[in-house]
Amino acid sequence: MQTLTLEGYLAADPSILSAQGSGKKRASFRVLETTRFRKADGTPGERTTGFNCICFNEATTERYIEAFARKGSRVVIQGHVENDTWTGKDGVEHYDLRLIVGDIRLKNRRARPSADDSPAERQVQEPASGYDLNDDIPF
Repeated sequence: MQTLTLEGYLAADPSILSAQGSGKKRASFRVLETTRFRKADGTPGERTTGFNCICFNEATTERYIEAFARKGSRVVIQGHVENDTWTGKDGVEHYDLRLIVGDIRLKNRRARPSADDSPAERQVQEPASGYDLNDDIPF
């Protein structure tokens, strides 16, 4: 089995799907990783690679991916690579590699704002102590 550790950014909001019959949730998403390099003539270059990822762990899907992951989130994923093969409507056989998520770390984890949150509720609350954090430190 090939193990891969990948660090990158989510290309779009994850797709949360429920399996037919069992109803178990799984997450499907794409991670983009950019490599920067210098060409032979000294000019900078970069190459972005996209990785299709799928998480079958229902607890991880519900507690972390569905709750916190969204487009642009920075993630570190560890998992194994599998071949995906399918036949299109035109009869042509297609091949793809996908990363089956074993472990995921969200680097900038913030709760997804709900529809009933008002902008005033999302603002940072001032401390109740009465101190202004912008005042000079007294020592």
